[in-house]
Amino acid sequence: MSGTTSRRRLLGAGAATAAGLALATSGSPAQASARPKPLPSAKQVKLPEDREWIGRKSVNGWDILTETTQYQVQGVPKLNVRLTKGAAATILLYVVRRYAYEIDMLRPEELAGHTTDRAVGADFESNYLSGTAVAIQSMLYPLGGTAANGMSELSVTVVEDILADVGEVVAWGGELDPLKQSHFHIATPPGDRRLEAMADRIGDWNTRPGKGAGCIDAFTRSRMSRSRAAKNTR
Repeated sequence: MSGTTSRRRLLGAGAATAAGLALATSGSPAQASARPKPLPSAKQVKLPEDREWIGRKSVNGWDILTETTQYQVQGVPKLNVRLTKGAAATILLYVVRRYAYEIDMLRPEELAGHTTDRAVGADFESNYLSGTAVAIQSMLYPLGGTAANGMSELSVTVVEDILADVGEVVAWGGELDPLKQSHFHIATPPGDRRLEAMADRIGDWNTRPGKGAGCIDAFTRSRMSRSRAAKNTR
């Protein structure tokens, strides 16, 4: 089943839920919104304060870079992101592609990668400095947000399926403290053999019909069971 089918199921289920709630409360149908609820007030959520990252490496052990490579996200028009070269880029691009295909077709301003701005609100944000992290829709899912006001359960299901594929080498901000559901970073140091192995696996999926990004239904019984098992090992 294609990734388009998965996204249709995700959006369709969300629309059905929203319509049902609208009928129950107002007696008229309503169009479902793909956007989450706004964050609670500052009194309810204490946002981390930015500080300058002074190390020569990001917290995951990669060298901080002043220049990186710009990659186009395959299958998503005009969507580019700057990342470090090699296996790390292959893996993070896979994450972005699946997110775009199955959760929300991204606009250019909704994706960020490498930066030279050393201001961080959490240690894991230093990974942007080494080009080993991406932020997807960070305006919707900022650092210090809450899960209750963040991604829908359907979106989380897709993310957890992605992590079942790459979670051995990728960390998700939705499982970190402080929370940042828009954040994904390489969780292994450079030279780790698992990186190349994962990148090779993704390359193999990309050349085989019916495999990889664009060809996955995260909501099948077998994949959801697999995702639960993977989550229990993280």
